[in-house]
Parts: sequence; C-alpha cells; structure tokens
Amino acid sequence: MAFTTLDAKTALIVIDLQQGIVALPTAHPTGEVVKRSALVADAFRRHGLPVVLVNVTGGAPGRAEQARPSGDFPAGFADLVPEINAQPSDHRVTKRTWGAFTNTDLEAYLREQGVTQVVLVGVATSIGVESTARFANELGFNVTLVVDAMTDLHADAHTNSITRIFPRLGETGTTQELLELLERSRA
Repeated sequence: MAFTTLDAKTALIVIDLQQGIVALPTAHPTGEVVKRSALVADAFRRHGLPVVLVNVTGGAPGRAEQARPSGDFPAGFADLVPEINAQPSDHRVTKRTWGAFTNTDLEAYLREQGVTQVVLVGVATSIGVESTARFANELGFNVTLVVDAMTDLHADAHTNSITRIFPRLGETGTTQELLELLERSRA
C-alpha cells in the first residue's frame, strides 16, 4: 500500500454513505468509515478540489442468483449521512447500478473539471467502490483507494478487493497517508 502522488486536479468520490447503506451489517464499523471519509471530504474542500457525493436509489434490472433489493426503498434510505457534511459545491450523483459512472453525468462532470485522478471511499468495497474504480481505470483516470475509509458487507469480499483487485486498478493506502500527501502536495 503506497500513494505516490496526487494530480493537480484530483476529485474525491464518496460512494453510498447514505442512511440505508450505512445501517446494513458490515465487516467493519461504518461509523469509522464515515468519520474517515468526512475527514477526506473536508480536506478536499479546504484545498478547492472537487467532491462527488454518490447515492444509490435502485438496482440494475436482470436476473441474479443472489436476491437483490427490488421495489421502493424505505423513506430516507438514499439520504446522505449528515456526518459527510454535504456542501452546495459538492457534485451529486444518484445511481441505479453498482458503479457511479453508468447512466450518470459523472464522467462528463469530471472531464469538465479537468480531473485526471479520482480518490475513492465508501461502502461497499466489492460493489459500489470496486465497480466505480474499475470504470474510472478503464476511462483513463488515475485511481486512488483509501482502504480504511471503506467497508463491505462481507470481510472476505473486502479483503479480496483491497488485496487482489485494487492494486491492479490504482494505488492504495490509509486516510492518514492520503491526508499527509494532500497537505504536502498543496503546500
């Protein structure tokens, strides 16, 4: 795990830190994930870097062997957690698939902002975070994954993503390492 650099135009993408998702049973306490993600979001805002807040309001159609949520979600399910301190300057993306790029304006927004690198945090590691990271990599963005600011519904899925998949998509490290690199690179 090692971050090397942050591009001049790096954006933070916060995946699914919303009431209905953080209430699910996860491998690591979501309170810690939210706290670390909020620290990163505050640092990005302080340095004038784009923050993208993603929520999910549905699922992709089609058959799957595992049951997926269907129908309407309960009231408040998609509301972002207040700890993320959403700001008017943050870009909002609502998705209906695992990844934040599919059928959204995310790529167009990032390109318009001149972004060349994305930093990802959120829930679930092997679903929304990994899908978004894969697509970002395929689109040519440099990808940075803050592994202690994410968790999954299953510990083995989280471990697989951070040890086997993420190192092939980008760079991985901790919240503290990212914050230190951000401060050094913007000094």
